[in-house]
Amino acid sequence: MFNSILIANRGEIACRIIRTARRLGARTVAVFSEADRYSRHVEMADEAVCIGASSPAESYLNGRAIISAAIDAGACAIHPGYGFLSENPEFVELAEASNLVFIGPSADAIRAMGLKDSAKARMVEAGVPVVPGYHGPNQDDGFLAKQAEKTGYPVMIKAVAGGGGKGMRLVESPANFQEALESARGEAETAFGNRAVLIEKFIRSPRHIEVQVFGDGVNAIHLFERDCSLQRRHQKVIEEAPAPGMTNEMRMAMGAAAVRAAESIGYKGAGTVEFIADGGNGLSADGFWFMEMNTRLQVEHPVTEAVTGIDLVEWQLRVASGENLPKRQSELGISGHAFEARLYAEDASKGFLPVTGSLTHLAFPDTVRVDSGVRAGDHISPYYDPMIAKIISHGETRSVALKRLADALLRTEVAGTVTNLAFLGELARHGDFNKGKVDTGLIARDMKMLVLKSEPDSSATAIAGIAAMGLLEMPEWDIGFNIWSSLQKRIVLRHEGRPYEVFIKSISARAHDVLAMGVTQEIRRNSGRWLVNGAPMPRFSVANGMVTVFSRYGISFEVDDPLARDAKKGSSADLIEAPMPGLVKVMLARPGHTVHEGERLAVLEAMKMEHSLLAERDGVVAEVLADEGSQVEAGAALVRLEGGK
Repeated sequence: MFNSILIANRGEIACRIIRTARRLGARTVAVFSEADRYSRHVEMADEAVCIGASSPAESYLNGRAIISAAIDAGACAIHPGYGFLSENPEFVELAEASNLVFIGPSADAIRAMGLKDSAKARMVEAGVPVVPGYHGPNQDDGFLAKQAEKTGYPVMIKAVAGGGGKGMRLVESPANFQEALESARGEAETAFGNRAVLIEKFIRSPRHIEVQVFGDGVNAIHLFERDCSLQRRHQKVIEEAPAPGMTNEMRMAMGAAAVRAAESIGYKGAGTVEFIADGGNGLSADGFWFMEMNTRLQVEHPVTEAVTGIDLVEWQLRVASGENLPKRQSELGISGHAFEARLYAEDASKGFLPVTGSLTHLAFPDTVRVDSGVRAGDHISPYYDPMIAKIISHGETRSVALKRLADALLRTEVAGTVTNLAFLGELARHGDFNKGKVDTGLIARDMKMLVLKSEPDSSATAIAGIAAMGLLEMPEWDIGFNIWSSLQKRIVLRHEGRPYEVFIKSISARAHDVLAMGVTQEIRRNSGRWLVNGAPMPRFSVANGMVTVFSRYGISFEVDDPLARDAKKGSSADLIEAPMPGLVKVMLARPGHTVHEGERLAVLEAMKMEHSLLAERDGVVAEVLADEGSQVEAGAALVRLEGGK
């Protein structure tokens, strides 16, 4: 086993690797950017080294700086986590040239699976079924259009490099092909520096099922499957293991195909072979096809750990240090069912737009496993993926595991930034999902019922009002006094800009009647706890002029301050502003040009994704206020239409 390991990553995966390494007695070295100087993984590690500025290109993607940090810290191995340099063969070679062990596959294995087109050609040779389409080198627009027609619409355009749903576009008809091709190429070039794409047949009732594999460089085994069909914009939301509806025959066929894929490239370490399955008439052994192989640990690996009882990071460290595979295929089995939900700082009501902000409060129930790289007080940076935590449940059956996940989401507390928590909670209670009827289109079909506005009720509003006044934080010694004059107060709260008046009549230090939304709530303190109309009061958080009541995934209010109220009446349709800090990747607007509602005016690159900024009305462009290639802050004016001020 290694004496000292450098983790070339950040966030929750760095924290997760540190926990296992420490349990095995290995010293850990963290690396960090300027933005992460006070982050959780830095605090957890035995030693931490700054490797550059906040931008990933200047820090976590700077291979030479990471290698230097490892050498200077006396580390003998590097764990790449996932993302960043985890699938970069040049980084593997650089590490090995510096006498450092790369905890992962060889550079040749990564290259073999790094481009989807060549990987599929190799899989055909290995006898692994692949999706019909074109995976060749010809990137001529007209040629690709003909290949799409030959394959048969609908088709999927995919970037040959990378993953995470970037550079992917669904095309329903020939009329939309060229626009989708240009869009996919642009996003692929931004994300991976490679514009090449491939064409695949789009399956109408697709299931995304992947198999966890593990190899020693010669032989490989599989640790069964995960279902990752619950996706939005091709990004996974909730994953589970095993896959619902999986038959023993299909599990054996899919597992054998995944093992052939891994052994065909001499794979070493943990990897995932991703398949697309046709779920239209149930799963069958002849109804799945290879999509790609991820030559690294996956974000969703905890569900496999939960049902197999195996620490995959431990296996990575043991095999990389020269040990044999810890178990044979016949020794592996599935116990129960597990789910993982990805909690993000993003606004589901605005197309899952990533957001920044400070986490003023963060708490999770102790009934589930939580992998997180942040704490209360941490800031969600615009430079990196906005994941807050992975919430993992396990149960004897699928039904039990899903109920535990739904309950854990309901009892998760986050304040200080917008999150997708309510969306996850609704998804965990979705009827078809509960029945195991899943496919990659479920979220898109039912988006309206899953993305609901969190309207406050009278109880939450009353609690927020009295909490904002500080009347629930009286010390116990103060509560014992009987001398009390009746106190009446009025406070105004705002939820999504709408004002809510709250009237408080304090009978004593532990008895208040609170009128909100036309309903009076009796708030009393009894036996050391606050009650609302006799029921236990939900927890709450007050910070930075905001009150969050943790009922129904959290309802947040702004405490109205008339002296500091912004005179701005809301964002004008005449002005297009940056919704978050980012890079103006493309500026399409031109002064004097006529535009129509919904027309794309600019493309902002932020949080590893591209975001199209659209005209909110018909009009004429008066001014272009930002240059292409410029870095802008949240709220920066980019384009003004005539009629604006």
